Amino acid sequence: MSHFLGEFDCKLDAKGRMMIPSSLKKQLPEAEREGLVINRGFEKHLVIYTKREWDNITEELSKLNVYEKKSRDFIRYFTRGATELTLDSANRILFPKVLMEYAGISGEVVLSCVLNKIEVWAKDAYDSQLDNEPENFSKLAEEVMGSTGRRLHD
Repeated sequence: MSHFLGEFDCKLDAKGRMMIPSSLKKQLPEAEREGLVINRGFEKHLVIYTKREWDNITEELSKLNVYEKKSRDFIRYFTRGATELTLDSANRILFPKVLMEYAGISGEVVLSCVLNKIEVWAKDAYDSQLDNEPENFSKLAEEVMGSTGRRLHD
């Protein structure tokens, strides 16, 4: 599983295409060969996965009990709008209009690398989200990571 690193400010052209920043493209060596998948995020943003990572996720989804309504609903909601992306000759990707509308994306976006995925946020929504950082981030870290017994850093 690959983990990505970085945060990138990007602009979409009038057709909804975005050039992949070169330092991010270096982290995606299989993208040209295997492609990428973009989908809706849990909040109003989009998520880009490598095709390999998307296949891992859908393999996990296929293990859910489809006879349970909650499972069927989750699978539908999670996979709704999933679209394969390919890089064109200018290293651009074209965002599907329906997904751009869902995330309120037009013009400027922020690509935020989060472990095995790349989140795509409308710039104003991303800035707003970061403005809402918990006052006591240390407390959140303790609640989320405290029981793991692992130290990220002091």
